[in-house]
Amino acid sequence: MFMFKKKLAKLITAAMLMTVPAVAMTPAKADANWISAAINVGVAGYQMSQYNKEIDKLNNTEEGRQSLFNSMKEKQGVNTDPYLNSRLDGIMTTLQDAVAVSDPSIKEKPFLYFLNPSTDFNAACSLGHVMTVNTGIFDLLRTDDEVAVVLGHEMAHGQKDHVVKGFKKSIPVTLIGTAIASNTSTIGQIATGLVVDYTEKVHITKPMEWEADNYSFDYLKDSTYNLGACAAVWQRVIDKYSSQQDKMSGDIFSVSDHPSHEERLNNYIKKMKEYSHDKVDVKGSTVYVNDKEFVTPAAAGEMSSQIRAYYLAGNLARAFHKDKNGKATVAYSTVYIGEQPIITPTGTDESPEVLAEKLNSL
Repeated sequence: MFMFKKKLAKLITAAMLMTVPAVAMTPAKADANWISAAINVGVAGYQMSQYNKEIDKLNNTEEGRQSLFNSMKEKQGVNTDPYLNSRLDGIMTTLQDAVAVSDPSIKEKPFLYFLNPSTDFNAACSLGHVMTVNTGIFDLLRTDDEVAVVLGHEMAHGQKDHVVKGFKKSIPVTLIGTAIASNTSTIGQIATGLVVDYTEKVHITKPMEWEADNYSFDYLKDSTYNLGACAAVWQRVIDKYSSQQDKMSGDIFSVSDHPSHEERLNNYIKKMKEYSHDKVDVKGSTVYVNDKEFVTPAAAGEMSSQIRAYYLAGNLARAFHKDKNGKATVAYSTVYIGEQPIITPTGTDESPEVLAEKLNSL
């Protein structure tokens, strides 16, 4: 860096001599402050250029991806719980297959992921399709369908290059310069360190957040997961945290420039309705079919009436998407439309025969 500064100073002085008459300006009389400022600007530009090259390396090369993956695991720690890791493996395998339906490029850069021990509810996608998943995600979300919604959202950030754009915009030049000046590491090591430290702080814009939400829904459409889980995730968040969005960790919950919990919940209900050919809707805890009240399901296990309504609507949406005139039947105490199971009554729910008859009448 010192040699770079010396060369830059000589170039600036030479340029001044070429453009200013010798009688008016000599190297000895050159404005020292101006030269110093110009050198600093040049150095900052050089540092940013080198930093961006390292960012691209971390994002696009297997060497860079593996280096970042290992650095993140070392920084955050790894939860080796076999049950949770088995669930995570299954969800990521299913989602990557689903993403490949619409975006085969994922096969060229499959996601690298690990479970970290943090009990906060969060997951984050860094550069190079490197994902860190907090253990706490399995505490709040009760089904693999719901976990898949959040991980699909993070995968969308990676697939659509939101992360690399965010890193290039959110890390200020002054921070890069300070990091370089404060240690003797290579700029590659410095860039990796900054990425690891800023993984959950990288700036993701509101349009990017909406795009990731919508792609997550699309990924679920191409999987076997219940589409109602998308709304269920945000209902669980609302039930747990209410409006205290500022107390939740991670960029996904930033209150300043991200959609509110309620906006995201309503967006998913709307998308589910559109997917069903506008036949299925949820208002409160009640499922509607063709704008007529169908059922308010009973709470069951870890599902409130409202969350169960979203899952029921998700089943109906898949059935009506395939056949908007499908008829309900009953088999083994479960209501079906075609091969799609709709609801297995429990608690205070009406019988499957009554529900099937009611559904067909709507």
